[in-house]
Amino acid sequence: MLQLSARTQTFTDSVIRRMTRISLQYDAVNLSQGFPDFDPPQAILDRLTAVAHEDFHQYSVTWGAQNFREALAEKQSRFMGRDIDPNREIVVTCGSTEAMMAAMMTVTNPGDKVIVFSPFYENYGADAILAGAEPIYVPLHPPAFCFDADALEAAFRQRPKALILCNPSNPCGKVFTYEELRLIADLAERYDAFVITDEVYEHIVYAPHKHIYFATLPGMRERTLCCSSLSKTYSITGWRLGYVIAPPHITEGVKKVHDFLTVGAAAPLQEAAVTGLRFGDDYYRQLQRVYTQKRDLFLKGLDDLSISHTDPQGAYYVLLDISEFGFADDLEFCETLARDVGVGAVPGSSFFREDVNHLIRLHFAKKEETLYAALNRMESLRKKILPRK
Repeated sequence: MLQLSARTQTFTDSVIRRMTRISLQYDAVNLSQGFPDFDPPQAILDRLTAVAHEDFHQYSVTWGAQNFREALAEKQSRFMGRDIDPNREIVVTCGSTEAMMAAMMTVTNPGDKVIVFSPFYENYGADAILAGAEPIYVPLHPPAFCFDADALEAAFRQRPKALILCNPSNPCGKVFTYEELRLIADLAERYDAFVITDEVYEHIVYAPHKHIYFATLPGMRERTLCCSSLSKTYSITGWRLGYVIAPPHITEGVKKVHDFLTVGAAAPLQEAAVTGLRFGDDYYRQLQRVYTQKRDLFLKGLDDLSISHTDPQGAYYVLLDISEFGFADDLEFCETLARDVGVGAVPGSSFFREDVNHLIRLHFAKKEETLYAALNRMESLRKKILPRK
């Protein structure tokens, strides 16, 4: 029998998306896959309704509709504190998932090495492997999820082509400090490496922490590929609108990869999303307030149930410690949690390179009533899931 490509043999399907299917199977409150259960801003929905009856049903420019790129450049220039050229520095992609893949394929060759912090969003390792690169994992140490500077430099001594930086981080909610980013930047410059950033949670950060765009650090603009999307900021994860911002000579490469991966992002959705990109600063302040309230509500509920958990600085995920239940397999625990308790979670082992089986990830990008429903079900956690001997 003919053999299939070896590149896909080393990883599985997405465990996150698998847990959504399991949640649906057991009618569990799905706190696994990170999407909201509330509507996007009404102004965006109103524009989408109008767009359906306008002439935006054919291909847009491959690397993004002109008005979308202009609106995005204006918005990101405001937040990043520098001018971004909408024609030479932006490629619009089908979500940040494609943005990361296109960035990886643009800067790496087969056999190159890429640094990935662990824990990590599950796509990063797969992206490296699909691009023919080899991941080098550097641990982030709980509870603050800081990295060891010597361990990071040891990874750089292997002469990686790039480092992947998720900030704020999924799944641990870490927001990297200026000092940490400066150290990464110094090493990237010293060892001549690119930095591919995933900044989809750029506007979901909890005081007193602040998000700093890596490309704004001294000397980093020329070696940074900033990947992000509109999914989390405007609650439109299903629209799959992402982008890469990079210097023109890098963007030219990203355009070529993107063109042959997906041709282009959905034209009518780009047109509707321009409305969101033109929101004023009040929108982003309100977004932060809303997610801060959800975070506080959910963490207090976990505290009331005496469930040990992380304290996220950004994004909308929390890691729960399930050590008391004695499960050797955290995926089995999550399946049991969905079936017997009615709450969907993701096994922590899908995010860690290290041997970690005592953590699970939940998210709180839900309506308050959904979070209360999940917490109410978890009141029976210790009655319905007995500790393993």
